[in-house]
Formats: sequence, structure tokens, C-alpha cells
Amino acid sequence: MLLEQILNNHSSFLESLRHRFLDEDRKAALQRFESMGFPTKKDEEYKYTSLKEITEKAYNFFPKEHHNITKEQLDELHLGEENFDWITFVNGKLHKELSKVSIENVEFLSFNYALNDEKHRDVFEKYFNTIASDKSAFTNLNQAYCKYGFFLKVPKNVVIEKPIHVFYISQNQEENTFYNTRNLLIVEEGAKVEIIESHHNFDSTYVLTNSVTEIFTYSNAKADWHKLQNDNDTSYLIDNTFARQEKDSLTTVNTFSFGGKLVRNNLDFIHNGSNINSFMNGITIIGKDQLVDHHTAVHHNFPNCESYQNYKGIFDGKSHGVFNGKVFVDKIAQKTNAYQQNNNVLLSEGAIIDTKPQLEIFADDVKCSHGCTVGQLNEDALFYLRARGISKKEAQALLLYAFANDAMQNIDIEPLKEKISKLLAEKLEVDIEF
Repeated sequence: MLLEQILNNHSSFLESLRHRFLDEDRKAALQRFESMGFPTKKDEEYKYTSLKEITEKAYNFFPKEHHNITKEQLDELHLGEENFDWITFVNGKLHKELSKVSIENVEFLSFNYALNDEKHRDVFEKYFNTIASDKSAFTNLNQAYCKYGFFLKVPKNVVIEKPIHVFYISQNQEENTFYNTRNLLIVEEGAKVEIIESHHNFDSTYVLTNSVTEIFTYSNAKADWHKLQNDNDTSYLIDNTFARQEKDSLTTVNTFSFGGKLVRNNLDFIHNGSNINSFMNGITIIGKDQLVDHHTAVHHNFPNCESYQNYKGIFDGKSHGVFNGKVFVDKIAQKTNAYQQNNNVLLSEGAIIDTKPQLEIFADDVKCSHGCTVGQLNEDALFYLRARGISKKEAQALLLYAFANDAMQNIDIEPLKEKISKLLAEKLEVDIEF
């Protein structure tokens, strides 16, 4: 049903846009998508994740702009970050009156506006869709339909001291709604920026978000992107993030998955120089019949680089977790140091985790390790805590919090770290003083 809608709506979608220079690229992307179709469990990359629940629904491709979001509703989404900047998109549209943007000496535009701005045409031709894979059905679909999102360019040696929280909100949609969000972040030499991204569906109708983010981190620059995924049970998220790093750069993507009916995170790091550091951390805590699927890939193409992946999962009810992490080491990428670990705890008999860490190494002077664990809570540790007067529920929560905690160690935004800690406590249904 969705496939038919996608093919039938594209002409109307193109008519609604003004940036004609992308029309042919969009049509080509749609043709690639049509030839691929949606991935099924017969495809190796989706072997453990069925998309039938998503693709058999009908969606509205043109969300209504009207909303009645209140300040109180927005305040509940914030992290207590009075000193942050924030950008608020409601039903796809950037709302300045709901945003706080004090950043200076940078180029910031909504994605749709940037596409129509002649001054940024050269930038888009240089960067847009250059690292997003055209071999993926969802990235091609996004290229064909992308309209919502933001463009941010941080010039050379500019350090943005305040984190920027980007909210994507859907409200007052009477039909299931389909968003194709697109983000483009360029961090030039010696610059620094931190982004927090979150999606929120305020309706009982279903929302499908197909997001593509391209991050370009230049030499001696630092880019941190934190994904806070805590949406409701009528939300689907397909997130595709691509990061290309130049020499001596540092890029981090942290993914915290607590909510949403089905979440698929595709994360791709590309090394384009030496002395690069890449960090990927994830915490997943889900229950009921939720599914969260993490697919990561790091391409070590140059020598003397490091990558670090640390994903923790806690699964209850009939939830399903997937982790597939890949590290590719080119034959010239000597002195590579790559670490990959996925640890999981199953709290019920109905919970499932499929985990598959992978290494493909073509160099001989490297230090690479990978591993995964699946199990239950340690009974001896539980007994030790209960023998000191701690209830079974609190003892379990303390152990689970300790289990997940090391995946938060490189968060240097205290309000975000506190928010993650509170969400951990809420999901574990216990009061813990942090």
C-alpha cells in the first residue's frame, strides 16, 4: 500500500516544491527506489527486522501545518536546558517563535529554505547526497521526497559553546503521516558543535519518519550528535546517519532508544584521513512488542585511526532487539585501533536479541576486537544487594543502571546525562537518586 502511494504521489510532491534543480535527481532516486522496493526479511540487512507493519499502512504525504502546541507541552520535552539553543519543527515546518537560536557566525537555515536560497546552491551541489548511500531503499526514498529538516555550517575555528536541541514534532494529523527529514551538518576545520535530536508524535495516528543526516567533520574539528529516541507507540523511525571525517577530527554519535514502536538506526562512518577518532554509543531499553534495530559500519580507510562502539540493551516483555556492527579495515589502514562491543540483558522469556558484530580486516598491523553477550542478571549480585536490605526490584534496577551506565560516559552535556538517567529509572520503574 505504501509503495503504491510513494509512486503515485511523487509528481504532486515535485509540483509543491520550488527547487527545480533537484527534480531530475529526485526522479532518478525514485526510480532506484522502485527497482529495489522495500527490504524484506529475505534481504540480509533486514534478516531480523520485518517492515510489513509499516509498509502495509496508508500515509498522508502532505501534513497539515496547523498546530496548537502549548509552552507547557514543549517544556516537558526539554531537558532543563535553559542555557541551550533549540530549534523546533512542527508538522515539518520550522517555527521560530517556538525556537531559541542565539548562535552567531554560523550559517543556519531550514532545509527547505536552504534549497531555495541561491547563495547556498554551490554548497548543496558540493555536499548534498555525497556520502548518503544510493544503495539503500530508504535513502533513495528520502532523496526523492526530502523537504523537512535543517542545514548548519559551522565556519573554521568557530566553537559553538551551547548545545543545540532539535525537536521534530507531529500534531493535529488526522491521518497517518509520512515525514522525510533531511539534515546537513558541515563542521569546518577547528570548529566544534553538539546536536541533540528528538522526535515526538502527539497524535494517536501513526507517524513514519524516514530521516537522513549527513555530517562532514573537517580536520581538528569536533562534532557530537546525540539521538534521544523516546516517542510513543504509534511512531516508526528509520534513521540513516552518515559521517565523513577528515584527518585529526573527532565525531561522536550517541543513540538512546527508549520509545517508538519500531526504530531502525543505520549509522555509517567514513574515515578520510589519518588520526581520526570515532565514537558510537547506544543504550536501548524497551518492552511490550517494541523493536529497535542498530546497524553500524565504520570504514577505516587510512592509518592511525580509532573507532569505539559500545551498545547496551535491556529487553522486557515481547520486545526485540537487533545489533549488527561492522568494521572494515582497508589494507593501507595500518595501526588501526577498533573496538566493538554489544552487551544485552533479557528480562523476560518473550524478549529476543539478535546480535552480530563483524570485522573485515585487510591490514596486518592493527588492534581490533569485537564481542557480544546475552544473558540475565547476575544472581550472586542480586543476593548481595538483597542481603543488605534492598528490595528485589530496587536491586535489579541498580544492577541494570550500572550495566548501562558506561555507555553514557562520554556525554559531556550534564542535562542530557541527567535526562538519560531519569529515563532509565522510569523504564526500570524504580526511584533512584542520581
